Amino acid sequence: MKETKKQARERAYTRTDLAYEWGRDNEGIDSGISQTSRQLPFGTQHLLRIVDEAAAVRLGRPMGEYITFCCDPMWKLDQREQQDLEEAIAAQLWDMLARQTGKHEVERMAVMVVGLGNRGITADAIGPLVVDALLVTRHLRECEPEIFQGMACCAVSALAPGVLGQTGMEVAEIVVGAVRRCRPDAIVAIDALAACSCDRLAATVQLTDTGISPGSGVGNDRCALTKESMGVPVIALGVPTVVDSSTLVYDALRQAGIEQVDGQLREILENGRRFYVSPKEADVITERTSAIVAHAINRALVGVANLC
Repeated sequence: MKETKKQARERAYTRTDLAYEWGRDNEGIDSGISQTSRQLPFGTQHLLRIVDEAAAVRLGRPMGEYITFCCDPMWKLDQREQQDLEEAIAAQLWDMLARQTGKHEVERMAVMVVGLGNRGITADAIGPLVVDALLVTRHLRECEPEIFQGMACCAVSALAPGVLGQTGMEVAEIVVGAVRRCRPDAIVAIDALAACSCDRLAATVQLTDTGISPGSGVGNDRCALTKESMGVPVIALGVPTVVDSSTLVYDALRQAGIEQVDGQLREILENGRRFYVSPKEADVITERTSAIVAHAINRALVGVANLC
């Protein structure tokens, strides 16, 4: 299906890493995607599959499966809602890992968790903070096999590779070296994302089997972490923490009924691509969100919820 002028404008002046946000506009009319939704105690789970190359090009997303959990802001969830969200993420993560690796017994699987991002920037620190809160077990399999067998869990290794400006190395270079040495069955990559709606910030979790490009959330695409580049399946788990300021301006124009973008407005929108906005509660958001994600991964891979 040919892209409309309106869709072309939205693609030009809005930035989002959430397949769900683009998929909503194509629901029911694009034969290249399939979508289902279901209600859960904490909110809604959306499943979007991109099943042909034409739809992938149109949505600007690789072919594959995208699971999106939508809830109230995560730093405001009560204990029961938080636990329900963690359990839902853990269940879908394990299901995706099992299907991608062909291994369905937890004791047979080795998983490397990679926390992407810069821990020195609050809105980008979710990945490293998740790694800090994980229970790693690979060393037990190697050094204390009897203890490891009794735990009945995955062999979990973890890595927070930092960013190019800190290490002088592309993230993909560091990760592929670790993969060659540790030989995991799969990678779970954690990263902060960009959304095109402020309502989605820290109120959405995206899980996909298509891998990830570190830095893509702020328009700084680096070498991708994918099955093709890493040699093993890559599951990406992301939480949106920023909005492109041009997206905010374009959304305000739309709400005001201004559809045409003339030269002056175009200049403003183009300039806005250099700035990213995060909520004033960014420190609280990062702390709570990273804890929820870490607990969910621990549930999925180790069978333990809260180790912090």
